[in-house]
Amino acid sequence: MSEKIQPSICRFCHANCGILVEIEDGRPIRVQGDPDNPAYAGFTCAKGRQLPKQHTHPERLLHSQKRDEDHRYADISSQQAIDEISQRIQALVAEHGPRSVAIYPGTHSGPHPASIPTAVGWMIGLGSRMVFTSSSIDQPGKHVANAIHGRWLAGSYTLRESDVWMLIGNNPIISNSGGLPPSNPSRHLREAKEKGLELIVIDPRRTEVARSADIYLQPRAGEDPTLIAAMLHVVLRKGLYDHSFCMEHVAGFSQLEEAVADYTLEYAAKRAGVRASDLEAAACTFANRSKGCGVAGTGPNMAPHGNLTEYLLLCLNSVCGKWRREGEAIPNPGALLPRATPKAQALPPRPGWGRGETLRSRDLGSSAAGLPTAALADEILYGGDGGVRALICIGSNPVAAWPDQLKTLRAMENLDLLVCLDIKMSATARLADYVIAPTLSLEVPGVSVSSEAIEQTYIAHGYSEPYAQYTPALVEPPANSDVIEEWKFFYRLAQRMGIQLNLYPIRPEAGTLREKRNPIELDMSKEPTSDQMLEYLMNGSRIDLSEIRRHPHGKIYDDATARVEPADPDCPDRLDVGNPDMLEELEGVLEEVPNERLRGEPETTEEEFPFQLISRRLPNVYNSSGRDIDKLTRGRTYNPAFLHPDDLRELDIEAGDLIEIVSRHASILGVAEKAPELRRGVLSMAHCFGDSPDHDNRTREIGSNTGRLINNEVDFDPHSGIPRMSAIPVAIRPA
Repeated sequence: MSEKIQPSICRFCHANCGILVEIEDGRPIRVQGDPDNPAYAGFTCAKGRQLPKQHTHPERLLHSQKRDEDHRYADISSQQAIDEISQRIQALVAEHGPRSVAIYPGTHSGPHPASIPTAVGWMIGLGSRMVFTSSSIDQPGKHVANAIHGRWLAGSYTLRESDVWMLIGNNPIISNSGGLPPSNPSRHLREAKEKGLELIVIDPRRTEVARSADIYLQPRAGEDPTLIAAMLHVVLRKGLYDHSFCMEHVAGFSQLEEAVADYTLEYAAKRAGVRASDLEAAACTFANRSKGCGVAGTGPNMAPHGNLTEYLLLCLNSVCGKWRREGEAIPNPGALLPRATPKAQALPPRPGWGRGETLRSRDLGSSAAGLPTAALADEILYGGDGGVRALICIGSNPVAAWPDQLKTLRAMENLDLLVCLDIKMSATARLADYVIAPTLSLEVPGVSVSSEAIEQTYIAHGYSEPYAQYTPALVEPPANSDVIEEWKFFYRLAQRMGIQLNLYPIRPEAGTLREKRNPIELDMSKEPTSDQMLEYLMNGSRIDLSEIRRHPHGKIYDDATARVEPADPDCPDRLDVGNPDMLEELEGVLEEVPNERLRGEPETTEEEFPFQLISRRLPNVYNSSGRDIDKLTRGRTYNPAFLHPDDLRELDIEAGDLIEIVSRHASILGVAEKAPELRRGVLSMAHCFGDSPDHDNRTREIGSNTGRLINNEVDFDPHSGIPRMSAIPVAIRPA
């Protein structure tokens, strides 16, 4: 018999779905969507419904592990592990300085609000700024473009109030982010279309969201800058831009107009492989509707010119006036974040790169997306002063996730100290000196701040209403286990090392006009509780955490008085659509031949590498998490190599065949699968699968690592350091 059914928050990913958890004998046995949750209304995805399997998985670590000289692992108490790790870090810092220590929090730590702020606080107390995140290898173009374009302080429109919406290379129905609200994106899209929304989708694959498109373009991969520049060409040439908005709030208009002059419909359509009439219809439809937004996804950011793609898309939003105006209602003034007080004016551009730390190993520094994670392997392998010698991975799996897997493996093995906080012995954890066994989501309290915080960085992301939910811990960790919350690991590490730990709460992005949250000095003599940590983090939120606790199913905290305030008198600030660096890069795109973009290596021709490998999401996994849960994989534990049936036929390959996928840098094995929704010449595969090369004989079991095909020193962005991670030229042949 079930003891109780409790409302909670799913923390398998960032979407924070409202769920009901059935508990029996102190263990979670079933999860379903919560119909009484006002935002999610019973929605949850397959991943969330398998949370109990994650908690009881046979490979789950219940004790921390220490590697011996023979590379064998044995249980170690968390306290003893922290003592030994603190001693080793202190010795490294004494010899090589604090910069020798780096951390890499991955996506699996994001839904746990205290993890990253506490880790960053420990790093700052240590004296190191070597904090690397997935932001610089996922969608760094968003951060860079927001900086150099400037932000509109009133924000973008939401889906439900818009009459046009454009998605470029994103599939939010599967990813639960990227342009549609995370609280049941399919429902939100259906309701918006019933109200008359026109949807434009641009993607080499006819994705789940593309099936609802009014206008769909299926271009060659990597041609997003070409298409957006051509749309700008149409909008400016036809005079479809918002004249008054551009006059008052936009700078660089004439420079942009000149830069897109050669991006005619005919040129862009031929180059991208789409119909000129469809491209023109997309541009005119987007410009002629009064409210809407254009949003790009992970694919375009991982392809060449990700910064440029995001920048041009912001330019298109701006010249078309797709920003909220004075007096209009604010759908989400904040709940767990401080109150927003938007104004109908621009925040001027700020540097997108060239500030903060710089690497020793390569001519790369910190950008608006942070330090270049794609080059962290080089920083570890760097033999000079200031190189990284210790790395702590928090809910991350670099061997599966970082580009240039072969170099990543060498880097992990070259470290003096590798510590992983992971729920199982992942590909990276199996190389670590210590693997710290953490608690899982239903064993700790939490709040729904991760989806709300996404709005701080990306336009048209996160909640479209001021929703919030708190959940207590529902179950205890398994009996006789020794697991530890991630934030407690860093708190106790600071205690052992005599470091005063300051907690750095989630801080509003520049330009959102929310109150700043100051760091909180923690009492190092008395460890706080997890609930106290949440109170510290949410200090200054518009809705007090005590009020949010009163509504176990979550609540939407509407505020009818939240309106866009008028601009400051004589405000001189403008959104910049004429950034010289971006327009110079756009000019350079004209000189490229599609599929010949491997800067720094011999020319790559279509005859040698006729296919383009693009990234994709699979519905039942979250990066490298979930692919070991039977009910999620349903017997297909690998990441198929999806190809158009005609391409398979031409290659004389059958679905299910093992194939070899070859880039100029390396090769991997894959399992062929038919995908008629793909454009011909495109290979579509999910990232973060597979393992090191000595596991390639298990490709049909664990999949293939697409990161191995990438050379992180060739064709990389000079600002964020991200190499070409999508639209990769490859050849395919039977294995």
